Amino acid sequence: MKVLAFDTSNQTLSVALVEDSDLQADMTLTVQKNHSASLMPTVDFLMQQVGWKPSDLEKIVVAQGPGSYTGLRVAVATAKTLAYSLGIDLVGVSSLQALALPVKTDTVLIPLIDARRQHAYVGFYQNGKALAEDTYASIEVIIDKAKAFDQVIFVGEVAPFQQVILEALPQAICQPSLPSAYEIGKMALHLPSVDVDAFLPNYLKKVEAEENWLKTHEEGPRDAYIKRV
Repeated sequence: MKVLAFDTSNQTLSVALVEDSDLQADMTLTVQKNHSASLMPTVDFLMQQVGWKPSDLEKIVVAQGPGSYTGLRVAVATAKTLAYSLGIDLVGVSSLQALALPVKTDTVLIPLIDARRQHAYVGFYQNGKALAEDTYASIEVIIDKAKAFDQVIFVGEVAPFQQVILEALPQAICQPSLPSAYEIGKMALHLPSVDVDAFLPNYLKKVEAEENWLKTHEEGPRDAYIKRV
């Protein structure tokens, strides 16, 4: 099976072409650029390098969140468009799991994506499996939850939190990691496809403008709420 996998949910852009668990080509860009402008040129370049045509693709795999609102919109819109136009399967995976999968260990992994103001999107994974649902929390709450485990490794965007983590958990390991489109593409080979029309980003929290609006308004029924916004 030929798979296109990509992740634009945070600062890093990761794209991979996978065939039957074997990596055919990949590219990871860590420079701060507009993913909406660089995603499809990167896909086109890799496809040309391996000699694939769009009609060769059989599945699209995308990191659907949590993460950057703009990055998630780019990823999900692109994935839906490709899956729909090519008539192929679409699979969404956790952006936090994409940060944990490249780190091979039996130790509990705690992937972080910086959500600013000493908050993060966080997951708890072991041997590729989620121990709890991904969530949005303050670093203090995350550290309290981490204390339930004898040993943990914080991965992903750990730099903004490393000092406070190590002060509270001296035995913890902080190991920055980048998302791997290859790993999520390989993992998703045997996952069920989703409804392309109903597929949405997993934001985990409201956008800042929506939060500010709700400070002075009642949310109420969703349909009416959308009309008011």
